[in-house]
Amino acid sequence: MKFENLKVSVQEIIDLIAAKQDREANNKLLDVSDVLDEMLDHAEEDEELREISRYQVLLNQLHVKINGEEAVDGE
Repeated sequence: MKFENLKVSVQEIIDLIAAKQDREANNKLLDVSDVLDEMLDHAEEDEELREISRYQVLLNQLHVKINGEEAVDGE
């Protein structure tokens, strides 16, 4: 169930990026990242750790996407 909530939150970040709402996307990303860190602290099974790792990679890619677009807009 907890990964379903993460999936929904990540989709919200993607939707915000698509709507060019980078500041809101970044704020949501930071919130989700905090939740992921909390989950990592309490993960007990290898499968949980693998799933958390997948989300960490995805969040890192989204972070780069958000920051890359901000740099282009700032030029």
